[in-house]
Amino acid sequence: MAAINDKNREILNNIQVDFPIDSRPYKILAQKLGLKEDELIQRINQMKEDLLIRRIGGNFSPDRLGYHSTLCAAKVPYDKIELFTKTVNAYSGVTHNYKREHEFNIWFTFIASSVEIINDSLQQIKKATNVETILNLPATKVFKISANFKL
Repeated sequence: MAAINDKNREILNNIQVDFPIDSRPYKILAQKLGLKEDELIQRINQMKEDLLIRRIGGNFSPDRLGYHSTLCAAKVPYDKIELFTKTVNAYSGVTHNYKREHEFNIWFTFIASSVEIINDSLQQIKKATNVETILNLPATKVFKISANFKL
């Protein structure tokens, strides 16, 4: 298991905020951190294996790219949760979903190039899963906050 030592802490702090947009981002980060590129990649891979890092990827503002986003809440019978989440996850516009202890027990976000695509997709999901109640709560104003965690 990767230790959260000072160097790994420094790596985690840097990849959250200022990840280079380059064909060799790890080389640039390694130079900044006083490491060899291979060592940085090995450390990051170990932290992924140890579940200290879940994902490394960009976040884009859908509205600035001409896309539409919505938050959806569904009432899914317990025996249909697996089918429902598998169906929802098959759509490339679904960024993530999660289960809640509530009558609206499955929540997910959906991003698409048009409102029509979102609406059509939600109808397809309803038909494929026999789940009738899916609230479509489109974003009307986006409030972005920076979610980085100084370690």
